[in-house]
Amino acid sequence: MTVETAPRSMTRAEARAARRAIPGDNGLPLLGHTLEFLSGRLYTDRARYDRYGPVTRVRSFGQTFVSVRGPEAVGEVFSNRDHAFANGPGWGYLIGPFFHGGLMLLDFDEHHRARRIMQEAFTSQRLDGYLAPMNATLAEGLDRWGTDRRFRIYPALKQLTLDVATKTFMGAKFGPEADRMNHAFAACVRGGTSIVRAPVPGGRWARGLAGRRLLENVLRPRIPAARAGNGTDLFSVLCHVEDDEGNRFTDDEIVDHMIFLLMAAHDTTTITMTTMAYYLAKHPDWQQRCRAESIALGAELVPYDRLDELVSLDLVMRECMRLVTAVPTVARKTVKDTSILGHPIPADTFIAVNMHGTHMLEEIWPDPERFDPERFSGARREDKVHRTAWVPFGAGVHKCIGLYFGGMQVKAAMHQLLLGHRWETISRDYTMPIDWTSLPRPRDGLPIRLTRTR
Repeated sequence: MTVETAPRSMTRAEARAARRAIPGDNGLPLLGHTLEFLSGRLYTDRARYDRYGPVTRVRSFGQTFVSVRGPEAVGEVFSNRDHAFANGPGWGYLIGPFFHGGLMLLDFDEHHRARRIMQEAFTSQRLDGYLAPMNATLAEGLDRWGTDRRFRIYPALKQLTLDVATKTFMGAKFGPEADRMNHAFAACVRGGTSIVRAPVPGGRWARGLAGRRLLENVLRPRIPAARAGNGTDLFSVLCHVEDDEGNRFTDDEIVDHMIFLLMAAHDTTTITMTTMAYYLAKHPDWQQRCRAESIALGAELVPYDRLDELVSLDLVMRECMRLVTAVPTVARKTVKDTSILGHPIPADTFIAVNMHGTHMLEEIWPDPERFDPERFSGARREDKVHRTAWVPFGAGVHKCIGLYFGGMQVKAAMHQLLLGHRWETISRDYTMPIDWTSLPRPRDGLPIRLTRTR
C-alpha cells in the first residue's frame, strides 16, 4: 500500500529565492510601484506586460505583490483549486480595519457559511421586492435634477445610489445623516490606499478608522428594532434570515456585512453609471438607441420581469464595466505553497489580480480602448473567448453576491434617466480624467450638459 505524504513546504531561503525568480522589479527605493498603482498605470501598462508576462513581481505599500493579468493567470487564482489563495489576509492588509467581517474578507468554511445565509437575501423573489422602493427612490432623486450646462453627474449619482442603498437596505433614507455616511464610506475606501498605514491624526488611515466607527454607531442601534419587526428591506432580512440548519447572523456579523454591502452597493454602481453616462454622452447614437428601447418598454418604472428587454442598455453596461472596471484589482494571499502558470509561489505571498488590465488586452478585445458595446452581442461575444476574459464581478466562490442586484439598480436608474433627460459632454474634445487612487472616479466630477425632456 502506498502512503501519500504532504508536500514539503519551502524553507525561508527557498521562498525568498522563489519570489526573486518571479519576473519583475522592485520599482523606486522605498516607494516601489506605489505611485504607479495610485496613478492607474500599474493596471494598464502594456510595456510591463510585454516585458514580464502575465505573472510579475511588484512592490507597493511596503509589500511585495505578485500581480497576475490575463485570463489564464487570473483564472488560476479565481478557481483556487488547491485552496491556496485566501481573501481575508490579502484584503486585510489593505482594507481590513475598515471592512473587517465583510463577505469579501472571509474564507473557506467561514465564507461558505456566511454566503449560504446571505444568499437568501438575494433570491429572485427578494430582488423583485427590492425593486419597487428602489424605483421610487430613483424617481424622487432624479426629479430634483434640473437643467444645467455644467452638471457634475458623479457626485449626484453617488448621492442617488446612497439614497437607494439606505432605502432599499435599511427601509428608510437617513436625511442629513446621509452626508456623513457618504463621507465615512469614502474615507474607509480611500483609507486602504494610505502610504502611511498608521492612525496619524488627519491622515487617510485615521479618517478611515473614524469613518468605520461612525458607520458602526449608525447601524448597531437599529438592530433590535429590525429583529423585532417584519420589514422586507435587506437589513431586516439579514436580521431574520437563516440557513437550512437554523444558523443566523450575530449582531456583529450584521454590522460587518451591512457596512460592506452598503459600500459596494453605492460605490461600484456609481462608478458604472458614471462611466455609462460619459460614454453615452460621447456617443449620442448609443444614447438614443438605449432611450428608444426604454420608450418602447412603455413603463416609467421598469418592472423586474422586463429588465431583460433593455438589451442595448445591458450591452452598454457590460462594455463600460470593461472600460472602467469598478474594482480594478482584487487582493489575495497564499496560505500555502502553490504555483501560477508554472511559477512557484511560496506561502504568505500577496497576490494582486489585475482585472482591469485583463479587460484591456488586445489579444482578447480588439482595439480595447474603443467603446464598442457590440462586443457583447450574440454575434460576437468577445467575453466568451475565455471563461475569465471578462471578470468585473470576480469569479469562483467569491464572485460578487450582489451582481444581479447591482445590474438591476444600474438598469433601473439609467432607464429613468434616459426617459427624462438628454445629456452631452461640455465640449467635443472632453475626455474624462480618472482618479485611480482607490476606486476609479472622475477627478472633475464629470461635468455634462444636462437637459430635461419632460
